[in-house]
Amino acid sequence: MNKLGLLGKNISYSFSRAYFKKKFEDEKIANTTYENFDIETIDLFPSIIKNTSNLKGLNVTIPYKETVIPYLDKVNKKAKAIGAVNTIKITKKGKLVGYNTDCYGFKKTIAPFLRSQHKKALILGTGGASKAIAYSLKKLGISFQYVSRKQSEGIGFTYNSLTEADIKKHQIIINCTPLGTFPNIDDCPNIPYQSITSHHILFDLIYNPEETKFLKLGKQNKAVTINGLNMLKLQAEKAWSIWNLR
Repeated sequence: MNKLGLLGKNISYSFSRAYFKKKFEDEKIANTTYENFDIETIDLFPSIIKNTSNLKGLNVTIPYKETVIPYLDKVNKKAKAIGAVNTIKITKKGKLVGYNTDCYGFKKTIAPFLRSQHKKALILGTGGASKAIAYSLKKLGISFQYVSRKQSEGIGFTYNSLTEADIKKHQIIINCTPLGTFPNIDDCPNIPYQSITSHHILFDLIYNPEETKFLKLGKQNKAVTINGLNMLKLQAEKAWSIWNLR
């Protein structure tokens, strides 16, 4: 029996396990299982590799997309450029190879919505997922600034310094923070929502709830809103093709 799984912390809610379970049923894939590997700290990762027989691949989620890299034998060129890994393939020789499929999922999801005014983006948050978003925006020729709670190198704005004029200038806003995830559905990033217009795209990497407060506030101002579900499905299928167990 081939085993696949998701590496993360507090991931009982996870999309991936349910997604792959349904995929295996629908496509009559009988020899493969998918389980959660929920660990408190990344230094427990080697014991999973050691103690799980027939493990062929893993997805990686918050908070380990960056910290898992030192444990890998090889990192694919794109994932190296991004600086984050969300898919690991375990080769026949037991080598761990890291990939990033978030960038593929994001790019394919946002591309149909892009119009000529979409030249500048704000990325809310600086974690592993935001790095894949930044990489994708670069490839799409869209300039971007990071927004974070604290000012540090590479951060364009803090939430306190972000003005209405900044929002008007940046017509794509992507939430890469966990703010607004179920059960904390009344939370949202603290930005000047009143400056959002019908020219904006608001993209939230969160998929539960389907419409976060961030997206709701954008919709009230006629923005195009996109949640994280399609991106997740696309990155999952891309991961499956990397593992390619059949």
